Amino acid sequence: QFWVVESGGGLVQPGGSLRLSCTGSGFILDSYAIAWFRQAPGKEREGVSCISDRGDTSYHADSVKGRFTIFRDGSKNTVYLQMYSLNPEDTADYYCAARWHPDPNNCTIVEGQYDIWGQGTQVTVSS
Repeated sequence: QFWVVESGGGLVQPGGSLRLSCTGSGFILDSYAIAWFRQAPGKEREGVSCISDRGDTSYHADSVKGRFTIFRDGSKNTVYLQMYSLNPEDTADYYCAARWHPDPNNCTIVEGQYDIWGQGTQVTVSS
């Protein structure tokens, strides 16, 4: 059975930083493309960032471009979402998802393309 577990959420002040972790269980995360999604209260879930299984390709939504980075640590079977310059609009539940794809350089933030999901971690940006 495969699943992913998110951690690292919490309360942070505007302008602050936070690092979220997505750890795989039962499978090797390096063989899967990983994406982060978020869902703010009263809004639909949206794609944030993704990284290909080789780590050569990454993509960020316009709303976080230049502020968020995504990277892998294969030794820990973990993908990280490093978030800088957080603002209240970043407040949401953040979800990690994994998918296998034949192209190791492929990633997408289209929600329907992912079939392994975590339970989410909450991020609140507030003073």
